[in-house]
Amino acid sequence: MMKRSTHPSLISKFGSRARALTLVGSALLLFSAAPACSSDSDPTPPAAEPALRDWPCEIAAGGTAEFLSTTGCKADFEALASRPLDASIPGARSGKVILDLLDGNKLYFQNSVEYEIHYEFARSHLNGDGVLAVGDISSFNVQYTAPLADRRFLLGAVTYYEGPDVWALEIAPYDKSSAEMIAQLYKAVAEHSFYGPRLKFHPTSDDVAARAAELGKDVPVVTTDDLYQSIAYQPLNLGETIGTLKILHTQELDDVYVSPRDIVVLDAVPNDISPVGAIVTEEFQTPLSHINVLARNRGTPNMGLRGATTLPEFAEKNGKLVRLTVSAFEYKIDLVDQATADAWEAAHPLPPVVVPDPDLTVTDLRDIETVTVHTDTAPYVTFDAIKAATRAFGAKAANYSVFSTDPAIPHKEAFAIPVYYYHQFMEQNGFFDRVRELEADPTFVSDASVRDAKLEELRDAIKLAPFDQETKDRLKAKFDAKLPGASLRFRSSTNAEDLDGFPCAGCYDSHTGDPAEFGGDQLAAALDAIRKTWATVWSFRTYEERRIHDIDHTKVAMALLVHTNFPDEEANGVAITNNIFDTSGNAPGFYVNVQYGGTFEVVHPPSGITSDSFLYLFSFPGQPITYYTHSNVPLPSGQETVLSNLQIYQLGQALDVIHTRFQNAYRASPTAWYGMDVEFKFDDFADQSSAPSLYIKQARPYPPPTQ
Repeated sequence: MMKRSTHPSLISKFGSRARALTLVGSALLLFSAAPACSSDSDPTPPAAEPALRDWPCEIAAGGTAEFLSTTGCKADFEALASRPLDASIPGARSGKVILDLLDGNKLYFQNSVEYEIHYEFARSHLNGDGVLAVGDISSFNVQYTAPLADRRFLLGAVTYYEGPDVWALEIAPYDKSSAEMIAQLYKAVAEHSFYGPRLKFHPTSDDVAARAAELGKDVPVVTTDDLYQSIAYQPLNLGETIGTLKILHTQELDDVYVSPRDIVVLDAVPNDISPVGAIVTEEFQTPLSHINVLARNRGTPNMGLRGATTLPEFAEKNGKLVRLTVSAFEYKIDLVDQATADAWEAAHPLPPVVVPDPDLTVTDLRDIETVTVHTDTAPYVTFDAIKAATRAFGAKAANYSVFSTDPAIPHKEAFAIPVYYYHQFMEQNGFFDRVRELEADPTFVSDASVRDAKLEELRDAIKLAPFDQETKDRLKAKFDAKLPGASLRFRSSTNAEDLDGFPCAGCYDSHTGDPAEFGGDQLAAALDAIRKTWATVWSFRTYEERRIHDIDHTKVAMALLVHTNFPDEEANGVAITNNIFDTSGNAPGFYVNVQYGGTFEVVHPPSGITSDSFLYLFSFPGQPITYYTHSNVPLPSGQETVLSNLQIYQLGQALDVIHTRFQNAYRASPTAWYGMDVEFKFDDFADQSSAPSLYIKQARPYPPPTQ
């Protein structure tokens, strides 16, 4: 199996960028973690924090330094510390520290703005002759993993978390320092800093937490859960917009229509929402929640804010025009006048999206392996090849084809029904004519409630319309030859998704045709599922999504990816094949959300349901796993996480191959951040006597960062 190469400086880049992958990035995820402090019924109040030391500053006001041996005041810290590039805890600042064990245990608070990584500072300031030579970066990297006897340095960072007012010493999530080494670094930092009496140790991965559990009481530990309880603001998708502020209860979205010029403030995270200008939710979200993926796809601001619906700064502006700015460390909301709003709208038109014409020349029900022209050696596939296949078989089937021939990517046997049959069905039953009549109706165009009602009528008609006999005969012959008698999943695959500027994740639904529900008639079950899936082209939210991008709705055509159903999976999940918290590329990893069973989908779970979410540093020594949240769905007895370490490793192997296999097609440049959005299952249907096996369901390009 081909592996992604690890940049030689990767391991040493623990600091303002790589550090953020588990520290501040974790705040983005721990949306429902239980407080680690006493419950409300506990009569014992928490102990008061000790006072900071009243020391003189070491750096003159407005000055700077290459390093300090002692941090005397907050101004000293701020002069040397940097903001993590991907911080999601507002106000977090971090400064790296080095303890030189072979030079009298000298401590250095390095300038982390000028020297972004430990190695750069050590090479510049600590590079003596002989035993004290720093060497090249490859030899320096062992300072994170070697036993104490083979180390020259103990390396870490001190982060100040403004919200919870916590000073935390942190080591890299892959650092193998023992409890004794952590304690040695902690005591040195605490003795030489004004914040020493308040300093705590913050584990940055499960692996580090296991060693932190061995620390004595003289090294207090703060967990990410502890930090998170004091955080009120969660920036998810950054940006700025102007629109009408609307404060709603989430259940009102079924009856109240919202538009791309509305900034919607909700009490809970909805499963879906029509295009809006920005989203603010009182409940915190996960990065792979359906709502956040929609915000990323649309390029619209998205944030979590505890108590948002009742905060005066929002409540007093309800129904008024406002400018909302969501940034990594703060948000701003200000009233604007109509002229400003009009100017903003004129200056920020939504770009039109051109849907490629469906290829109606392809009529064969094609085995998935040959849907997209590709090879099993680098560079595997081109974007043009995927685009060509998408015109005939839709994006989902086109991408599935690319990995279907790789033995390292477990998947279900499948075939594809081309867009030709959808287009023929719509023409034969007069549905395209019906759409054109609707779009010529001024009331349909101007009134969202009318559009919603008329589209529902159209969907109902599609679900009952007949197929021609030739189509039924072709489908039955393919089912009999390929998957006779099976319960089949018909998965939407259109020419209007995963396009430049229009990913449209979640725009279309898939359905299952179970012969058991039709007296054993596989064809009848299949036709019912096909009609239901095709009807989702005309869902209100999807129609609105296309409408604001000026997409010709009649050019949208749906193919179908067909395989056997997963009747009762043991786990369902979504993973991104790159580190969404560090888009600099210094610390690649896999971000994973996974839930036990198949009742709750990880991308849009019911309110209050949490999944396992973690960052898996697959290319790092020891492959550390950092859990951010855990499933609150009951797991089998003795099972602490949804996936075992072996299953996580199996998933990592597949994700690594998928990342490599698609990068030639979807990576904008050799240095650009890029990731694939991968859906997967673990299921034991093939052999219920063994552990559930991995199956990759889908791979699509993940929207690159907009900031």
